[in-house]
Amino acid sequence: MEANFSSALNSSELVVYDSAISRALWILSMVVLSITCVLGVLGNGLVIWVAGFRMAHTVTTVGYLNLALADFSFTATLPFLIVSMAMKEKWPFGWFLCKLVHIVVDINLFGSVFLIALIALDRCICVLHPVWAQNHRTVSLARKVMVAPWILALTLTVPLFLFLTTVRHPGGDVYCTFNFLSWGDTQQERLSVAITMLTARGIVRFIIGFSMPMSIVAICYGLIAARIHRRGLVNSSRPLRVLTAVVASFFICWFPFQLVALLGTVWLKETLLSGGHQVLDMLVNPTSSLAFFNSCLNPMLYVFMGQDFRERLIQSLPASLERALSEDSAQTNVTDTNSSSLPANTKL
Repeated sequence: MEANFSSALNSSELVVYDSAISRALWILSMVVLSITCVLGVLGNGLVIWVAGFRMAHTVTTVGYLNLALADFSFTATLPFLIVSMAMKEKWPFGWFLCKLVHIVVDINLFGSVFLIALIALDRCICVLHPVWAQNHRTVSLARKVMVAPWILALTLTVPLFLFLTTVRHPGGDVYCTFNFLSWGDTQQERLSVAITMLTARGIVRFIIGFSMPMSIVAICYGLIAARIHRRGLVNSSRPLRVLTAVVASFFICWFPFQLVALLGTVWLKETLLSGGHQVLDMLVNPTSSLAFFNSCLNPMLYVFMGQDFRERLIQSLPASLERALSEDSAQTNVTDTNSSSLPANTKL
């Protein structure tokens, strides 16, 4: 009975490979993950090198450096997930890597969206309160503030520390999954703990890990757009263009995964008791692969949102990255307009 309960949490492997469409999606997912791994490690490694060692540190570069660190550490763990997916979700790497790899995945999920929201908030402050930003927006303060998303992301991975482990099924196959066998004396108690924990985790992932940060971004963009419209300014500054592309790509890549995860949470009890919903099981791999693909997009966006396309092709990639991540002399066109009316000794 205990083995059956554990296997219910891993029921997706029973149906995810049983049709031609499922197998095609499975192969496509592995290809996307492989591309993400190669491009993500190389691209984010380059961003870390340029933003961390070649450029003068500014508030903008500190933000994007942290985002690159999150994506780099995540993409470096993808080989483990690719091997596991190729083995139809079996886990041959042991208990420690089972926890570590999936904790890194969750930290990237939460940390990336928190960092994007923080960068958007910084842009909004620069536009709405340019004088305050000139006087108080320092690299030292930015480094201290950037610690908060990491701490919050790590806190939200507590369920993985407590419940995630390797489980050996009766046939001898080992899976990395949630296990509640020690969290109750009876089957009913364990099922109750499983439903409560997994439901809470699903709600937290969708609300705190996605909806709230994206709402903050939307509010910031609304305020920025209103200010630009009132000032009659059409073109935004380079940092704002880069942030717009980063936010858009994050939402497009992560929303399908978050939607599938939310539906899985809504139908959690049915999944645990009856073995899952086949359509959702089929969508887990492709939507998660699309979400993970976002981790290799940002370096490309930093380059292609910079100067004229022909110049980007001619000039070196590090130089293009450096231009894309650099601070404008004035934070936005709005800042230029406002600062022109300031005394000379208060201008940048």
